[in-house]
Amino acid sequence: MVVAIVVGWRFWKIKNLYRPLESVPSPPRHWLLGNLPQVSTSIKQKQFFKLLFDWSQQYGSAYVVWAGRPILVLSQPTVVEDTIVHGMREGSLVRSRRATKAWNEIRGPILLGLNGAEWKWRRKAWNPEFTSSGLSSHLPVVHTACLQVIEKLKKAGSHPVQIDGLFVELTMRVIASLLLGIPVERQTDSLNSPALNIQKIYQAMSVIGYRFLRIATGEKLWKKYLPTKASRDYWAARRYLEEVLSPYVDSALQLRDDASVETNHSSMLVKIAVKEPRYTKETLISESIELLIAGTDTTAHSLSLAVGELASHPNVFNKARELVDRVWEQHGEFSIDSLKDLTYIRAVFKETLRLYSIASGSTSLEATRQTEIQGITVPPGTRIFWSMLGAGRDPDIYLDPNQFQPERWLKEEREDSSVPMIDFGSGYHRCLGEHLAMLEATIMLAELIRTFDWELVNGPVTLDNLEQNLLIYPADGMPIRVRQREAIALAS
Repeated sequence: MVVAIVVGWRFWKIKNLYRPLESVPSPPRHWLLGNLPQVSTSIKQKQFFKLLFDWSQQYGSAYVVWAGRPILVLSQPTVVEDTIVHGMREGSLVRSRRATKAWNEIRGPILLGLNGAEWKWRRKAWNPEFTSSGLSSHLPVVHTACLQVIEKLKKAGSHPVQIDGLFVELTMRVIASLLLGIPVERQTDSLNSPALNIQKIYQAMSVIGYRFLRIATGEKLWKKYLPTKASRDYWAARRYLEEVLSPYVDSALQLRDDASVETNHSSMLVKIAVKEPRYTKETLISESIELLIAGTDTTAHSLSLAVGELASHPNVFNKARELVDRVWEQHGEFSIDSLKDLTYIRAVFKETLRLYSIASGSTSLEATRQTEIQGITVPPGTRIFWSMLGAGRDPDIYLDPNQFQPERWLKEEREDSSVPMIDFGSGYHRCLGEHLAMLEATIMLAELIRTFDWELVNGPVTLDNLEQNLLIYPADGMPIRVRQREAIALAS
């Protein structure tokens, strides 16, 4: 009887509080569970991004999903950008409590799971490490890691290669080198630790990322304590990452606390530990896990999809090759000086991000007070979500939205100079690693285009066969077959 009363009262309270959203388009829902069954099923099938996109196509650029509390989903890019920027600036929107809890479940409070003063000092500490000028000195690290991928593809010959796996290795080697100080060209680092087990680290990160998505969309926090396989995998993944990172964090803190220790270590972890005394071992481990997750899959999967699109569009590929060959002939390498000439290569990557937006559905905001979004009255407590896949394919903003047209990002080839690029976020919380991602992508794509021709083993269907763990990725690993260019083969 008591349970029935509590449930009835909660149902009444929610229904009355969020009555203004009842008139907004919404997918059909269960009278009690709302849209949770559809959301849950899509996550288990690794198709959550597609569910949001399909609903955007069906119900428009603003619709409501009912999952305990209502979630207003947006998919108009300028509305998404304005909502994030203005809402957070004026305080009517903050990062949602559920998303905050989900991010902090990774191991403890991290940048993505924080607001206010705590977020500000942490972000301020990391910002200089990820600016374009700050990263310029790390170009040799990025270039060396890219050349490792090129060499592996050369050795593969005509055998199929899952390029997504190689890109995961590339991006993890780069972020591990910058963050922890592990040289990309060596199998062990200066701490004489075991070789970086990329496959095992990546598996652990995937387990944690999948748990984030489940919690962010409704799973209860206490379920991690149940004796289930999912819970055991989660705790095992956390323990493994802590074991990997602890020696590096301990070393960084030793350098901070003992001025007599001499080192030539220039890793970000050491710099942050020395510069910011408020960081502890616990928070540095948590932050390191976050940066490994954020710095690996995002760029890797986007690179894979860019390779797929280039294979599917010979006209774009040939234009990119003409540019790459011209830059190489002029500079003899892909250096800081030559990067400014690779505008079209950056445009290829931006167009890939627009079409696929692999981070779609990984964050959300929450209304702190009654506000208005796109003419909709939004009560306090409402979560604000967005389908980035839907936003990137909005026909009112992007001409021929389903076409792969890198030219739309070149100022000299478009009339409108205000094409929105929201895949790195907007406002105060814009992606910390934006410049690193663009640097890695530009160098990697330029080296690939200069060295190889390639084809998709499974054809264009590869680009449609996508799944989502935390991020969107090619389900088949994007297998390609490469053929080295004759001129490059002779030169080497």
